[in-house]
Amino acid sequence: MQSPSETDIGYARVSTDEQDLTAQRDGLAALGVESKRIYVDHGLTGRNADRDGLRQALAACRDGDTFVVTKLDRLARSVRDAHQIADDLAAREVKLSIAGSVYDPTDPMGKLLFNVLAMVAEFEADLIRARTREGMKVARSKGRLRGKSPKLNPRQEAHLVQLHAANEHTIGELAELFSVGRSTVYRALERARRSRENAVQ
Repeated sequence: MQSPSETDIGYARVSTDEQDLTAQRDGLAALGVESKRIYVDHGLTGRNADRDGLRQALAACRDGDTFVVTKLDRLARSVRDAHQIADDLAAREVKLSIAGSVYDPTDPMGKLLFNVLAMVAEFEADLIRARTREGMKVARSKGRLRGKSPKLNPRQEAHLVQLHAANEHTIGELAELFSVGRSTVYRALERARRSRENAVQ
């Protein structure tokens, strides 16, 4: 049983704005996490380490707390990132709970299981990326990616910027995916950069 000073901090993530977080929220609630202690990210992949929700969740953790996720791939989609986050939590004496099982970095079997889960998450992410590229290749061969449009609507542009931030697609792939020229992609990214800078000022 937790002492009053110990808290469960939950984290949930979906890769696109269209996906729903309800299942993950329910799963975290079933694991004992209060709704006000759940931090979320919408439309960001696990390969993108710069996530506001994740940053806030990690910052909320204190010595003795437990960081809770329903699956390891919600936390990270690469072995390196998973280990980096787990090591950071361990150094701060924050426990990591994956679907109710607390990861113990000092336990050889626990380390093995964690490595397996991290490798599976990375493998699945690589498969998704490969399928996206294959789909683009097939569409291009059928002429579906021809006829470049001169510009993107605001929603498309925001989606393009998110995909670029995830570091999973090249400029050329983004141009093909959105049926625009490379210059349109560069202009969209530049507008996003200027917007961020203006927001900071």
